[in-house]
Amino acid sequence: MNPGPLSAHPAQPSATDTLAVVFEAPRVIALRRLGLSPPGEEDVTVACDWSGISTGTERLLWSGRMPAFPGLGYPLVPGYESAGHVIDAGPRSGRRVGEFVFVPGARCFGDVRGLFGGAASHLVVPGARALPVDPTLGEHAVLLALAATAHHALAAPGARPPDLVVGHGALGRLLVRIAAALGFAPPTVWERDPDRREDAEPDCCVIEPEADARRDYHAIYDVSGDGSLLDGLIARTRPGAEIVLAGFYGERLDFAFPPAFQREARLRIAAEWQPADLEAVKALIGSGRLRLGGLITHRRMAAEAPSAYRTAFADPACLKMILDWRESA
Repeated sequence: MNPGPLSAHPAQPSATDTLAVVFEAPRVIALRRLGLSPPGEEDVTVACDWSGISTGTERLLWSGRMPAFPGLGYPLVPGYESAGHVIDAGPRSGRRVGEFVFVPGARCFGDVRGLFGGAASHLVVPGARALPVDPTLGEHAVLLALAATAHHALAAPGARPPDLVVGHGALGRLLVRIAAALGFAPPTVWERDPDRREDAEPDCCVIEPEADARRDYHAIYDVSGDGSLLDGLIARTRPGAEIVLAGFYGERLDFAFPPAFQREARLRIAAEWQPADLEAVKALIGSGRLRLGGLITHRRMAAEAPSAYRTAFADPACLKMILDWRESA
């Protein structure tokens, strides 16, 4: 990893405001100066170094296709993958100035909604939501939410390890890596994009679906976000198999009942990660069993945010785009 300088912020702007990415309306992105909520005794103010762009939930927010969701509305500040340094810590925050922390979003922008509120130069959050992480992670710390999402899908009570993962983007690759870190055999991975079939994980077979003749999978993890695949996935399972929906789906999901009935198939939805998943991922990284390198493919300065979001959502070569806030004033 080559994270670069870990504390390269210029002179700090007032802690009463922040530069933030704002989705003004569907497909309308701007950089705006917003007021920050005053921090309380349990809060910290974080100067962000980097924030990540999600090609799942944030794409739905950007396009206006996000299903009805608590707190949804425009204008909003997106982002739930931020890493930076604590520059102010309340006496009851449990944090200290100078700590390098991961922040999974914030709601500190007054009338502008924070859904999820992490794409900004400065954030005010409860200290409990600022997770201290190893500074040597640098920019890779923004991947913790995605890694925790993969862990949550794999670590559910009674979950079966995947023998097929659908999608070889950043989340699919993290599923494969975390499965290996937990001692499971490498799964087959389906990916239609020929570029994304390159650089497969060790011992992992990445193929297009049409090249796979198997119809006896016992645990399929779908991270594609494409609900139209469901009938085809059910057709590839053995009796009693489990299909895990680990992506985020903008359209209504349905499937033909008779094939699912014949196989007595089980569908499981992997919900949002929990704090325990973040801690588990931290432990896997700290032990050397989980690596995060090679997943961040694109980087832009925060001033280039509008074009960065368009690239993240439209370019299949972009596994993960991050914004660099360190020169933002």
